[in-house]
Amino acid sequence: MFVHVKDVTRTFGGVKALDGISLAVKRGEVHGLIGPNGAGKTTLINVLSGIIAPSSGEVILDNSPVQTLPAYKLAARGVARTFQNIRLFPAMTCLENVIAGQHLVALRPFFPRLFCLPSAGRQEKEHRRQAMDCLARVGIESKAHFPARALSYGERRRLEIARALASRPRLLLLDEPVAGMRQQEVEQVGSLIQSLAAEGMTILLIEHNMSFVMGLCATITVLNFGRTLVTGNPNQVSRHPEVIEAYLGASENNA
Repeated sequence: MFVHVKDVTRTFGGVKALDGISLAVKRGEVHGLIGPNGAGKTTLINVLSGIIAPSSGEVILDNSPVQTLPAYKLAARGVARTFQNIRLFPAMTCLENVIAGQHLVALRPFFPRLFCLPSAGRQEKEHRRQAMDCLARVGIESKAHFPARALSYGERRRLEIARALASRPRLLLLDEPVAGMRQQEVEQVGSLIQSLAAEGMTILLIEHNMSFVMGLCATITVLNFGRTLVTGNPNQVSRHPEVIEAYLGASENNA
């Protein structure tokens, strides 16, 4: 397994947001993480990305324990993420936002830049080309020079994915990547995620769009009240009686 979460617990003021979670994600797999609001999904993503540390338990990334590493060290090991609440630089252009995501992989030697040497110019040109490639992958290259705040909600979601891709991650954590998108955009993001997995990237995503999750993910883990309810393929999960009661059934009842 590329990612292995072992009995992870995270408490906040005595409340267990995660209560003995175990999870395994295969290399190159698209793994879905679903459950009702408050089930602990984003807390688990925060643990995996190093934003918070688990209170107990172990996180293994590519055979190495990483549960004590901060976010910047995990990013350097190839972990990138998007957020439930979009976090962009609104006054910067889309291209500049993506370039900002290259900071861990883009080599920018100080002295060539200080003295405006030709090599510095060539490197900057290459970084911009790579950033444009990321924008093209999410379908918004035509908006490269627009400020991020000028984009629609769905386009900002895609820009955040492009910025995450700029760091060339091995593990991509997506928190509601198609929330607020039109159906055509949802399909485009689904195709993008499939292509990334086909290239060997491991993807763990949270999403409430059940048709998107069921059609895209090879494996799905359902959380409820901070615990693992069930893990299985889409057919197994969609037919599981506890899942229907805790999540799918609740959604249908609220429709």
